[in-house]
Amino acid sequence: MRRLRWAVDGGGWEVDAEAPVTMEGTARAVPGDPLPLGLSRGGRLSRSKQLDFLHRFMASPLVPSFAGDPANGGRGLLLHHAHAFHIRDNWSATVLEQFNLQNFVASLKETSSNNLEDMSLPMTIARNIIEFLSLGCGSELLISPESSLLFEIYNDKKGSRGKAVFLHKLQRHNLMLEAACPGLFVDKKGTYWDVPLSMAIDLASVTLDSGLNYHLLLQHNSGQPKHFGGNEKSEAPMSLLPGLCAKVAISMKKHVEFWRKKEGKLKLVQPYDVFLSNPHISGVSIFGAVASASLGENSARYVKTMLRSGNSFNLCFQKNNFGLFSDLFASFTFKAQLGNFQRLFFDLTKFDAHIDFPSGTTFIWGASSLAKNIYNSQKPDAISIRAICPNLRVSLQQQIVGPFSFRFDSRILLDSENGKYLAQLDDQVFAIDWALKVLGSAKASLWYSPKHQEAMVELRFFES
Repeated sequence: MRRLRWAVDGGGWEVDAEAPVTMEGTARAVPGDPLPLGLSRGGRLSRSKQLDFLHRFMASPLVPSFAGDPANGGRGLLLHHAHAFHIRDNWSATVLEQFNLQNFVASLKETSSNNLEDMSLPMTIARNIIEFLSLGCGSELLISPESSLLFEIYNDKKGSRGKAVFLHKLQRHNLMLEAACPGLFVDKKGTYWDVPLSMAIDLASVTLDSGLNYHLLLQHNSGQPKHFGGNEKSEAPMSLLPGLCAKVAISMKKHVEFWRKKEGKLKLVQPYDVFLSNPHISGVSIFGAVASASLGENSARYVKTMLRSGNSFNLCFQKNNFGLFSDLFASFTFKAQLGNFQRLFFDLTKFDAHIDFPSGTTFIWGASSLAKNIYNSQKPDAISIRAICPNLRVSLQQQIVGPFSFRFDSRILLDSENGKYLAQLDDQVFAIDWALKVLGSAKASLWYSPKHQEAMVELRFFES
């Protein structure tokens, strides 16, 4: 579910966000300082494989998505279809189709009323179908059991897009090489940005429960970033400006299980999801450090970081077109589940809370400033309070009937009004999950984001 993936994985190892604005269906996080890293991968199927699965096994020849109101520059209601061809056992090709149904209906009404005498209705419909139909193609080659190569090209109405991705599984590591033209990024406000050419090398260690993690990233951007759609007047994120950036992150992860109940399961009854079959309470803590170096126009963002940091003592240096940056980060995740997800009604209630401290030095500076204010009997200032406030996101899942469950995800913000600090919900996402029992741990998820006016159907695998 969009945004929720960042909450579940946490610690800066975020996977791509779902993005219904393009046929590719994904967008990378805009790199931050220190987090997010901006280019990390989790286990997921490509969009073309998701569509093929929905067609074959879920009787869904057309898969819908919604990408904003056309009146506000959005793309409206879209329909997707994929044709998969297996050339060899290790080589497949896919043809993707995307049809803008909402714009088609609006255009058909307008054309029919204006040119009813000049053009027949079948000709009008055919012309509008061609106008609002986008095509794409892709090919995936399994070079070995550990390596794969993916090519995708999309002839989108807002411009052609293409990418190539090489994935290789090493011992306890994942290696990825990617080139995208253009590369699609999404910032924390949900605004999409296109980088004309984005290339990256990404190496990440793999740790299941507890232990040391590290992440190495080398990314090069060419060309000036532009807002996807061309309607955004705000300044583009400086981390997307042309240049080369190298980033390394090291963290220590600790998983703690406070309580787990293995009794009470129904005998000879398979759970709807085997990863959600044991009631438990657990937590995960992550502490780490990030260091990055930039060469090019993108190094100018460190000047802005130094001005924003004020008196905080993170290492930040910038001169000419070269910059260095380092900082600390921490995150805490709390999970609680009741029910075995076996019975027909209300046998699953799950709550997740994720707390992020994206800048350790800013937190330490804010805490010391608040302590100084309290010691001097002064009123705490808003800047210090905001410096110690973490990013908080919560998620609630409740089974409704059988394999269907309702899911709600939201950020919680601390807002100041008349000297009082109030918590409020922001960036809510609502979803209906359909657990695919025959696959052990998989689900089809239909989610909707009211703030961004986006909706999408996607497949998710092996989530706890």
